[in-house]
Amino acid sequence: MEQTLTAWLLPAITLVAGIAIGFLIARLAPNAAPNRTQRQLDEIQQRFDTYQSEVVTHFNTTASLVKKLSQTQLDVQQHLSDGANRLALDELTRQRLLATLHADDSGEKRERLKPPVHHEMPKDYAPKTADVPGMLDESYGLKNK
Repeated sequence: MEQTLTAWLLPAITLVAGIAIGFLIARLAPNAAPNRTQRQLDEIQQRFDTYQSEVVTHFNTTASLVKKLSQTQLDVQQHLSDGANRLALDELTRQRLLATLHADDSGEKRERLKPPVHHEMPKDYAPKTADVPGMLDESYGLKNK
C-alpha cells in the first residue's frame, strides 16, 4: 500500500506545485507585458505630439515669412513708383516707367514670342559646282577610280 500512496502522492504534489508556479508566473508576467507595451505606446504618443508641434511651428513661421515677403515686395514697388514720379525727367518717361511697374499688377499677359516657321531643308554650304558633290553627300571626299 505504501507504493500506491507514493505513486499517487508524488504526482499530486507535483501537480499542485506546478499549478502554484504557473499561477505565480501568470500573475507576474501579464503585468510586465502590458506595462512595457504601455510605455512604448506612451513614448510613441509623445514623439507624435512633438512632431505635430514642430509641424505647426514650421507652418506658422512659413506663413509669417510669406506675409513679410509680400509686404516687402509691396514696399519695393511703392518705392520704385515714388522714384519714377520724383526722378523721371519728362512726363512720357514717367508714364512709361509707371506702366511697366504696374503691368504685373493688372494681370496683363504679355504676348509670347513665336518661333519662326521654317520648313526649308538645311542647306549644304560647301562651295561646289554642279558636277561636284556637297559636304552632305554620301560620296563626298571619296576619290573615283
